[in-house]
Amino acid sequence: METSPIPVVTVQTAPFDDQRPGTNGLRRKTAVFEGKKNYLQNYIQSVLSSIDLRDRQGCTMVVGSDGRYFSPAATEVIVQMAAANGIGRLVIGHNGLLSTPAVSCIIRKIKAIGGIILTASHNPGGPAGDFGIKFNVANGGPSSDTVMERIYHVSRKLEEYAICPDLRVDLSRLGRQEFDLENKFKPFRVEIVDSVEVYLQLLRNIFDFSAIKSLLTGPDQLKIHIDAMNGVMGPYVRRILCDELGAPANSAVNSVPLEDFGGQPPEPNLTYATSLVDAMKGGDFGFGAAFDADGDRYMILGENGFFVNPADSLAVMAANLSTVPYFRQLGVKGFARSMATSTALDRVAKAMKLALYETPTGWRYFGNLMDSGRCSLCGEESFGTGSDHIREKDGLWSVLVWLSIIAARKQGVEQIVREHWAKFGRNYFCRFDYEGLDPRAAFYLMRDLESVISDKAFTSQKFAVGDHIYSVERADNFEYIDPVDGTVARNQGLRIVFTDASRLVFRMSGSGGGTGATIRIYAESFERDPERHNRETQVVLGPLIAIALKISNVHERTGRRGPNVIT
Repeated sequence: METSPIPVVTVQTAPFDDQRPGTNGLRRKTAVFEGKKNYLQNYIQSVLSSIDLRDRQGCTMVVGSDGRYFSPAATEVIVQMAAANGIGRLVIGHNGLLSTPAVSCIIRKIKAIGGIILTASHNPGGPAGDFGIKFNVANGGPSSDTVMERIYHVSRKLEEYAICPDLRVDLSRLGRQEFDLENKFKPFRVEIVDSVEVYLQLLRNIFDFSAIKSLLTGPDQLKIHIDAMNGVMGPYVRRILCDELGAPANSAVNSVPLEDFGGQPPEPNLTYATSLVDAMKGGDFGFGAAFDADGDRYMILGENGFFVNPADSLAVMAANLSTVPYFRQLGVKGFARSMATSTALDRVAKAMKLALYETPTGWRYFGNLMDSGRCSLCGEESFGTGSDHIREKDGLWSVLVWLSIIAARKQGVEQIVREHWAKFGRNYFCRFDYEGLDPRAAFYLMRDLESVISDKAFTSQKFAVGDHIYSVERADNFEYIDPVDGTVARNQGLRIVFTDASRLVFRMSGSGGGTGATIRIYAESFERDPERHNRETQVVLGPLIAIALKISNVHERTGRRGPNVIT
């Protein structure tokens, strides 16, 4: 029986004034996307229309999600709108699931024009939680500032969107599905692919799987405990660490993706990954890790719950990249870190005589460095690390680097970190997050603080806290000039650097869910003396934090008694 072509419909709409993408795309409360008429459709149309029509016609795009609530419904809308807007082929993960690193991997593998990722990263899920939409470009990385401005510009003037409301895709059926559309000469094609396979093939070409498998299965087997936090990483952990590399099946916990992530924020830190922390403190496991919802962030714990600060993790990886075949074959070109990340990586770069790039927060800033061959390894203090194998941060890749280091050095996590400190010194580091602030109060706080640190007299100021005296060496609002294309990013965070290499950083976060502003305060202090490497981080940084609270008046100006999260 012959079926008639699926109609393409144009729907009248009106623009929303709050669809400017942030650091990681557009994030809002789920109820906004689900309940506001045309809100989702408007933003998807803005993304699609931001692609030049000549490039869009017949092109291939990738779509994936972290499995959070509303993802299936949003995926269906994306399919219907992609078809109506001239996209020729969509590649979608099985049941709609793809980790962010896997999306980047597939975009690069099949040379897609880009990809849409439905995720709000570590933000809570469920009907009362958050939802987000990221658009990754053709190199597999997040949208540049230019692309995000283009999307926002389209959203402000949008009057209609195109959609095929009768088009239905079965996300559970692997393989190709074709659809004939009105006024289209070629059928629109959707390919549902195994969520793990292409990414797994890439990892096989990077790591020595046999060495890692021997570590996890041999006579001196390293017992691991991996918490997927009920996000998208469950299938990846089970398939790669358990099935492929031989870890026992019970090494993977919370490995079933849930729409609300089990009622907890899928955030891999000491505040939220408490079940992992408790399991590791018992001493039964030598290595533990947790992932966020979409698999690009991670946390590492050693035996007895030894916590690896993400900036230390980045530095340890950098110092031990020769344990990974990929880097032995291709060499190491340089390193990069976000400005707010501790300077531990800088010391490794100096020792290895490699370039070190300091960028604003946001993974997109690393893309140009990697594309131009300047950078092999990069990372942020927010538990994100990656390399030039893709253009996203990559949690599971980071775990496999750690397992490669352990296999090569035949040492535990804590011993590896302590030997690193002994060689390079220790950077004590922490972050205070003040979330859900009144946006106006947060804006004026940052404006007034910038005025204070910009005063010429501030650079000669001394702060005495107890028996500590900190002398300001320099202070500024961080500005980044891209060494590849010369683009300038201003107002990226307030920095205060002291003469003893201690630092304070204040910045407004752009990755919230639209429920207020977030101010992050970072404190860092360097200690060369190995005899002083066993002190409590909060004790060491206490005087610096006291200075930060004093000069910002954050508690008085926000009505808060303390931060929401300390990492």
